[in-house]
Amino acid sequence: MIREGGRLKTPFNLFIGAVLQALLAICGGISMKQNYNRDYTREEIAHVLANIKSCIKKEQYVISQNESRLENINFIQEYNIRAERQKEILLGIQAEDFCYMVNNLKKGFEHEALYVFVPQVGLYRADGEEEAVDIYTKFNVIDMPSGKRAVVISFHKRNKPVTYLFR
Repeated sequence: MIREGGRLKTPFNLFIGAVLQALLAICGGISMKQNYNRDYTREEIAHVLANIKSCIKKEQYVISQNESRLENINFIQEYNIRAERQKEILLGIQAEDFCYMVNNLKKGFEHEALYVFVPQVGLYRADGEEEAVDIYTKFNVIDMPSGKRAVVISFHKRNKPVTYLFR
């Protein structure tokens, strides 16, 4: 048995996981081409990330925590991630954590690019044990008259397979 992300993986679970990932790759390949954009250089993503981090450093960002983002709220509460730690996690994201860009699917906002990064971060559970957690983050950088603002749409434990572009 193998321990991954704090969870015990049996040979059967590993096999099923591999089968599911293969099916997602086959089935997801069509939609990936339509919805997901991975046509970026490391330098382009580093530039996007620099804009995001600039917003965070200037306190021009927000992590979405409303009724449609309960997963974010539950994650922050589960690991007791205070505001300063949230900011540290966001500032610690690297270009190597980039997975893909997807256009916003909300009507009227289709022109917006949403960037997905999944860093692995050590967090403490309620029982005091540290756990390596893949954090699914999705960013929207909005140009406003007062300057850029970053909206962290997703900030929760990864709940689906991802592929890193630069790893």
